Amino acid sequence: MTYRVCFVCTGNICRSPMAESVFRARVVEAGLDSVVEVDSAGTGDWHEGENADLRTLSVLEERGYALDHAARVFEPSWFARLDLVIALDTGHLKALRHLAAIGEDAAKVRLLRSYDPGAGDDLDVPDPYYGGLDGFEECLEMVERACTGLLDAVRQDLEGQLT
Repeated sequence: MTYRVCFVCTGNICRSPMAESVFRARVVEAGLDSVVEVDSAGTGDWHEGENADLRTLSVLEERGYALDHAARVFEPSWFARLDLVIALDTGHLKALRHLAAIGEDAAKVRLLRSYDPGAGDDLDVPDPYYGGLDGFEECLEMVERACTGLLDAVRQDLEGQLT
């Protein structure tokens, strides 16, 4: 049994690959890498085939995260094989739920920051693309906090599937 998580942002070069990298590291640290697969995609094809933004790579490397990445577009057919589809902001959430053919697929779509109890009412991870490096650092901090809660939720789902 494999549990599959896919993070989705706009172009799959900033927020979603950042979340993919952080969450993969959390999964490895937890010893769950043999049962949890982590991936990312975008809602649009503007950067398809490209590596992550250099600023994303820079802040990830600075914090010790690894990323081997090629941007791609989320395909509706993926819902069938995914357990969770994690949107980075409410725009992505709406777009992904619109792509979901059935309610069961729409229920798989969640906002990343909904897993951060300290997030408050603003559950969007802001797009750092048009700003400076500090926006990428802020984004990474949000992602790291939310990935801790997401890992707890995935653990609970896995335990529920095993019982």
